[in-house]
Amino acid sequence: MNENDQEGRTGISRVSTLEEIGEFWDSHSLGDYDKETTEVTFDLHALRRRRITLDPDLYARLETEARVRGLSSETLVNRWITEKLQSLP
Repeated sequence: MNENDQEGRTGISRVSTLEEIGEFWDSHSLGDYDKETTEVTFDLHALRRRRITLDPDLYARLETEARVRGLSSETLVNRWITEKLQSLP
């Protein structure tokens, strides 16, 4: 929240929790509040992702296992690689 906030409420939605903010924006358009917004700039420093190719049959097995676990294939691979690397001496 910023210096314009009163009692911990956001400027446009006038609510105070993330859940309430989400509910507000689910039913409102930012375009309706154009005059109440200000332009901002910021720097984003994202980590570069690397790609690794997998055999198609291996990837199919990975997708199936990820789906069973309720994860994306990328998340499952990252978990497995992290676990393996942590177990190395």
